[in-house]
Amino acid sequence: MDFNLMIEITPLLVKAAWVTVDISARALLFGFIIASVLVTLRTSRIPPVRWFARAYISVVRGTPYFVQLLLVFYGGPAIGLRLDPFTCGVVVGAFNIGAYMSEAIRGAIESVDSGQNEASRSLGFGRLETLRYIVLPQAAGLMIRSVGVLAIILVKNSSLVSIISVIELTYQAQRLIGSTYKPLEVFTLSALMYIVIIYAVMGIVEFCYRRATRYAFL
Repeated sequence: MDFNLMIEITPLLVKAAWVTVDISARALLFGFIIASVLVTLRTSRIPPVRWFARAYISVVRGTPYFVQLLLVFYGGPAIGLRLDPFTCGVVVGAFNIGAYMSEAIRGAIESVDSGQNEASRSLGFGRLETLRYIVLPQAAGLMIRSVGVLAIILVKNSSLVSIISVIELTYQAQRLIGSTYKPLEVFTLSALMYIVIIYAVMGIVEFCYRRATRYAFL
């Protein structure tokens, strides 16, 4: 094990790791917005709207993220959609994780006893007020845990954007192996950085979970 080499390449991998964090965070943020829209569409009283949301979720969850990435990046220009590699990674990641996240959010909301909906309506609460003050505080714990799992999957999937030349952690590791011929050292160091990122995500999720469950019962 060449520890001197590992020390030398650490700054390059740290810089690439920040790109991994950046692309994952952006995709997660936009994915949450997409998921919220999809949940709203899935609960719409208009059948075609519900069918559209259900079809979208089925298509996205039924096809590999890798295929979606290649389809948008290489097939997009054929229909006038030209995205740079970083933007493509964020967009495809957001639409992909948004489909999974919408089901996690919907499941958390539906886990709240329906009797509480009826009770809040009988007290004069509207649909949005019931969701905001009654349902979401109770569903928050399960929702945060589920979204946290998806965030970890998103970080791992971000390594696939290396195929479209985004200089993130995996891509940088491959470049360094090509110049140093030391795959053990390079991949060991990059794996450790992925572990740090994932444990940081787990810590944030646990913090948010404790806060949410504490206030849910105040």
